[in-house]
Amino acid sequence: MVDWSGGNDTGPTPRKDAIWACIVREGQAQEPEYLRNRALAEAWLDALIRTELKAGRRLFLGFDFPFGYPKGFARAMTGTDDPLTLWDWFEQHVEDGSKTNNRFDLAGRINRKFGGRGPFWMNGLGRDIDGLPRTKTGYSNPFSDRRAVEALAKGSFTCWQMAGAGAVGGQVMMGLPVLSRLRHRFAGQVAVWPFEPLDRPVAFVEIWPSLTLGAPPDGRIKDAWQVEQVALTLSRLTEQELNAQLDVSAAEEGWILGVTQNKPNIAPPPLRNDCFALPAGVEWTPVDDALACLRDRLHPITSVEVVALNKASGRILAEDVIAQHSNPPQPNTAVDGFGFAGPVSDGPQVLPLVDGRAAAGIPFDGDVPEGQAVRVLTGAALPDGVDTVILEEDVTVKDGHIAFHGPLKQGANTRQAGEDVAAGDLALPTGRRLTPADLALLTALGIAEVKVRKPLRVAVVSTGDELVDAGECAGPGQIFDANRPMLLSLVERLGFVPVDMGRVSDDRDALRERLDQAAEQADVILTSGGASAGDEDHVSALLRQAGAMQHWRIALKPGRPLALGLWSGTPVFGLPGNPVAALVCTLIFARPALGLMSGEGWIEPQGFEVPAAFEKRKKPGRREYLRARIREGRVEVFKSEGSGRISGLSWAEGLVEIEDGARHIQPGDMVRFIPYGSFGL
Repeated sequence: MVDWSGGNDTGPTPRKDAIWACIVREGQAQEPEYLRNRALAEAWLDALIRTELKAGRRLFLGFDFPFGYPKGFARAMTGTDDPLTLWDWFEQHVEDGSKTNNRFDLAGRINRKFGGRGPFWMNGLGRDIDGLPRTKTGYSNPFSDRRAVEALAKGSFTCWQMAGAGAVGGQVMMGLPVLSRLRHRFAGQVAVWPFEPLDRPVAFVEIWPSLTLGAPPDGRIKDAWQVEQVALTLSRLTEQELNAQLDVSAAEEGWILGVTQNKPNIAPPPLRNDCFALPAGVEWTPVDDALACLRDRLHPITSVEVVALNKASGRILAEDVIAQHSNPPQPNTAVDGFGFAGPVSDGPQVLPLVDGRAAAGIPFDGDVPEGQAVRVLTGAALPDGVDTVILEEDVTVKDGHIAFHGPLKQGANTRQAGEDVAAGDLALPTGRRLTPADLALLTALGIAEVKVRKPLRVAVVSTGDELVDAGECAGPGQIFDANRPMLLSLVERLGFVPVDMGRVSDDRDALRERLDQAAEQADVILTSGGASAGDEDHVSALLRQAGAMQHWRIALKPGRPLALGLWSGTPVFGLPGNPVAALVCTLIFARPALGLMSGEGWIEPQGFEVPAAFEKRKKPGRREYLRARIREGRVEVFKSEGSGRISGLSWAEGLVEIEDGARHIQPGDMVRFIPYGSFGL
C-alpha cells in the first residue's frame, strides 16, 4: 500500500505528508518505507514489481489517490472515455522534478481550455497563474464536482482542488504519470482496477486509508501507520470478502476499494445559506423564537444505509418499520396447564385426556376432539380444537382424566396471534433511535436488517490564544481548555459521533484551515469562543466573510452571543467561550438542532414542576437557566450565578428554567426543572 504526495522532495528525515509504502507478505508487515520524492518512489515500485514477478508471486498494489476524474473529463481531454488514455495524456504533459513541477501551470492550461474558471481551483504558488484562481470566487466547473464513489465516501476530497487542506488534486496529477509509466514498462503484467479484469500478476487498486482508519497510536506517523494497517487488513481478507469488495462497475471514474456500490446513492438536499437568518429588524431574539426558527429551517442532512439488526443499536431509523410477521405468530398458551374447547360452565368438570402434549417449539400432532383435553406447556402453539387453558394448579389428574371447577371463559390463559403486533402494523416509526428493547421487538417480528441514518458526525473546535490543554504548562493569562472535552463528551453522550479538531489560536488563517478540515470530516461543527463581534472573534468574522453567517443576540442568560452559519455547506454553531454559557447554549439550541439534522427529529426536553428551595428576583426581558438539582423533593440552585463558576456544572443535575417575564420566586413556589437526562445526557 502506498500513501502518495503531490509535493516536492520532503528531505532525508522521515515525516508526515510524504510518500510512505508498506509491504505485507504472508500476513506479516515489513517496516514502512519512507520515500522522500516521486523519483525514488517510482524506482522503489519498479524494483518491487520486478522482484515479485521474478519470484512468481502476485502483487496487489494500492495507491491513495483517485484513478479517474468525474465523467466527461477524459473525453474532453483525449476524445475518448478511456481513463487509461487520460493517464497517458498526463504522462506526456506533466513535468516533474524533485524540487519543482508544473502541476499548477498545467491545471491553469486545462482550465483555459474551458474558459479559465474551472474545473481546477486553488493556486498554491506565490505567483499568479492564468486560468487557475486562488479561491472559488467566479468558479465554474463544466463537470461534476465529485465522482460517484465520493458521494458514498463521506469526507473524501474532490480531485479539482489543487492546494489547501485536504487537497488531492496535485496527488492525482503527479501520481497518474508514474502509474502510466509503470503500466507500460510492465506491459501485459499489470491490470488496473476497476478498468481492467484482474487476470494479470500485478494489480493497481485505488485505496483511501481514512475510509476506515482514524488517528494513529501515539508516536506513529499517520501516513506510515495507515499504509501498514490497510495492507494488513487486506492481506487477511478471505477470497470471498475480497471478491465482494472488487465487484463494482465504474468504467470511467474509478472506485475506492471498500466502498460498497449497492448502498443507496442518495443524500438529502444541502442547507440553504440563509437557513439561520432572522426576520428583518429583529435584534434581540426570544428563546422560543430562535428555537422555532431552527426547527422550521433545518432538516436531516445524513444519508441512509442498511445495517444488520445486531449492528443497529443506537442508530436512527430512516423509514417506518412495518411488521412482516405477527407477534405472537400463532395462538399459544400463556401458562402450563390443560387445553380444551371453551367456554366451561359453572360447577365440577371432568374431561378425558388425549395422548401427547404441546410444548414451545414442539406442537401437538393432531386435533383435540371437543369434550377432551390435552397437556400444554407455556408458549406452546394451541392445537386444533383448543382455545382455552386451565392452570395446572387448579386441576386434579387421575386415570387419564382431569377434574376442575368452572366457570372458565373461552380464551382464558391464552394469547391470540398478533395480539402484541399484527403483520402489517407499524412496529417502529421513522426517527426512532433504536434501544435494546426495540431490537428485541424487531427480532420477534423476524426483521433481520433495517434502514438507518448514518451517524451524525459533530466536529468540536476550541478557539483562543489563552487556551492550553490539561497537562500543559499554563503561562500568564492562560487557562485550560475546559470546553472541548466537555463538548466532545456531550456529543458522544447524545448519541452522535464526536470529531476532535483540537484548539486553534486567534489566527484567522489557522482557523480557516481548521474549519476546512472540519467541514471535510464532519456533518456539523461546534466551535467555542469567537462567537461575538469583537476584534478577536474570528469565528463570527470568518462566517461573515463566507457570506453565510447570522449573529444572534439571544435574550438568554447565560449565553447571549450565538454565531450560526454554513462553512463549505456544513452547519456551524459558534458557541460562547464561557463553559457555562457554552453548555447551556448547546443543550437549549444545538441539542434539538442536532437531533433534527441527524434524522431523529426535534427533541423537546421534558421538564417537571417542582417546589423551589431558593429565592430569586428576576427582571423581565430574558430567559434564565440556573444550575440546579433536587434534594428532598425540592429544587435547589447553585450558590452563584456567575457564568465562570464551572464547578456549578458538575454540582448540578439539571437546569431550572425561568420564563422571560419578571418573577419573584420564593421557597415553595413551583418552578420548571429540566434534568440533564431530559436532554439525553
